[in-house]
Amino acid sequence: MKIDEKCGRARAAAPQTGGVERPGNTKATVTLHVMVLLLLVLVQARKCSGQVESRILLPNELAKVSDSAQPAAASASSAAASTANTTSSASTAAPATSATAPATPAPAKKDGSASSENSNEAGVSPAVAKQLADMEKRIEELEAALKARDAAPPSSAQPAVVGSTDSASPAVAAPDAQNSAPPNPTQATEPVAATAAPAKIAPFSDWDWTWLNGNPRNKDTAFDSKFFTPEIRADLTYTYDFNKPVDDSMGGSSELFRSNELQLEQLGIGGDFHYDNVRARFMTQFGMYSTSTVRNDPSYQKGQWNVDDADRYLSEAYGGYHIDALDGINIDAGIFMSYIGLFSYYNFDNWAYQPSYVSSNTPWFFEGVRIQIFPTPHLKIEPWIINGWQSYGSSNSRKGLGGQVKWTPRPWINIVSNNYGLGHDDLYTPNRGRIHTDNSVEVKYFDKPDNEIDKMAFTFTGDLGCEFGGGVSCYGNTKGGPKQSFVGYMLYDRTWFRGDKYAITIGGGQINNPGRYLVLIPPINGETAGSAAINSPYFSESPGSPFKAWDTSFTFDYMPRQFLTFRWEYDYRHANVPYWSGPGGVTPPTALGAGTYANNGDPVDWTCMDGSSVYAVGVYAETQGQAALTCSGSNLAPPVIGNSTIANHGGLWTPDLRRDESLIDIDIMVKF
Repeated sequence: MKIDEKCGRARAAAPQTGGVERPGNTKATVTLHVMVLLLLVLVQARKCSGQVESRILLPNELAKVSDSAQPAAASASSAAASTANTTSSASTAAPATSATAPATPAPAKKDGSASSENSNEAGVSPAVAKQLADMEKRIEELEAALKARDAAPPSSAQPAVVGSTDSASPAVAAPDAQNSAPPNPTQATEPVAATAAPAKIAPFSDWDWTWLNGNPRNKDTAFDSKFFTPEIRADLTYTYDFNKPVDDSMGGSSELFRSNELQLEQLGIGGDFHYDNVRARFMTQFGMYSTSTVRNDPSYQKGQWNVDDADRYLSEAYGGYHIDALDGINIDAGIFMSYIGLFSYYNFDNWAYQPSYVSSNTPWFFEGVRIQIFPTPHLKIEPWIINGWQSYGSSNSRKGLGGQVKWTPRPWINIVSNNYGLGHDDLYTPNRGRIHTDNSVEVKYFDKPDNEIDKMAFTFTGDLGCEFGGGVSCYGNTKGGPKQSFVGYMLYDRTWFRGDKYAITIGGGQINNPGRYLVLIPPINGETAGSAAINSPYFSESPGSPFKAWDTSFTFDYMPRQFLTFRWEYDYRHANVPYWSGPGGVTPPTALGAGTYANNGDPVDWTCMDGSSVYAVGVYAETQGQAALTCSGSNLAPPVIGNSTIANHGGLWTPDLRRDESLIDIDIMVKF
């Protein structure tokens, strides 16, 4: 209400106090009425003055009186004591002082009854004098309360609102309770938001993590529903290898496979099902991934039922249940991503297309059971019980155990530790164990969204591992066998421009892997991890075989939409032994001088220049020298098998392997 309106009403109402006149004491009555009128004017003037002072402190309308703050009047001393409390209580004390002070009682009722009771007196009665004295005292109390409120901290002058820490803090009441709006009952009866337990959030959802390497950069979901959230991915790449292999076949990578060709890396169609705490996810991998990923798993060679064919078109497929405990617990079983080596299996999520060895040579997926435990929204503990190291089946009888710990204490840092052990993962070597630890940190060290250069971040990953038993050792050439270990690291730095529309990434890494148990076997004559477990004649994986390598890359991304990335990348890779496909390629010829190339179906044996294997010729050659003599038809060749005769097969064919590889790739990646 406005001050002038209230004061105006008071002034208009004042004459009504003398509206009733009784015969017999007219002079005394008039005298009394005049005195009461003067007193009312004085009281109302003080009240209006108090209102003006109060409105200078409280610019909004003086709010409603709380149920808990009403009707008992507080003394000036108690009001001053209340306002002298701490800041949190001060916000309650000052409003309470006003609320507990009832509106100033009128000296006479508006119908004149108060004055008519004393109209038979000739002068001012003792009762009237006492009433006047009480009014003066009450006015002094109100003035003292106002002065005490003036001395309170600024926060105490603000009206309490729903959501404050004190549920008994209503808005400040108007001085005249009879003319103010009724108090809001919810302010006195409902608990405030600040005192209630904060609502739980989905883990890792309160900060923006789209800058992370290995994490999708989409800020929005194209489509969602209560039951299903679809996901579509498309990844196409053109790669040019400056070694120019004649068969267009590249090796040593889990991302790049064909040179001078436009290839579909992956077409992924799938998504997440979620209803009544039941969850499931699947994602397809039509394209190069459906053959290149499977060939790096030897386990499907064990036994029947073509496990490789059963799973090759699925990158993820699992179902599970969500438990509402802590900040969430998920139990899933099936095929799921591993994230050992930080980079995602899906190139759209990564800062670079071709990651360094500690990512490219370590598992992309596991099959088994995982339990995701979220003690807080920023911490995940995830145990695994799995078939083995990136395997659809089990190479031997013992299963693998492992887990991940992910911690994001601040919005600019991500810490991930993956650990694996127990599993016996070398096919046909049942007593050889493997342990591995992979640890990464990602740091966003610059973030100025309005700048031309708006963001900078780096990642560092370090890996250690070894194998033991079955003729090898973790610690060197001991009685347990030659050293079989893995040591590697990678470092990447990324800079974003113009609102994350452009980005440049520079990085690389290095490994030392004696025994080569994590080296990706070159695809010589169709060699796979399964066939190499039997024999790999052209690239030995014998215990202790040396392998050291390093690489570097430069990546430029153009991201016109959050669902689309155009990428240009240059990679240089080096190994201390011949490893990368050279101009002659890694596929044997079909016939002498034919100029055509095809696998002969026998990658575990040496191959002659006419495409035939040495064993097919009729000789079992244990060494490359013996195989060369056999393919040339020399009389010095090993004895033939059965009644076979040795003929000239044009000599021994050998793949063209080089120590260096330079390449560029141009990529288009989509994710909805």
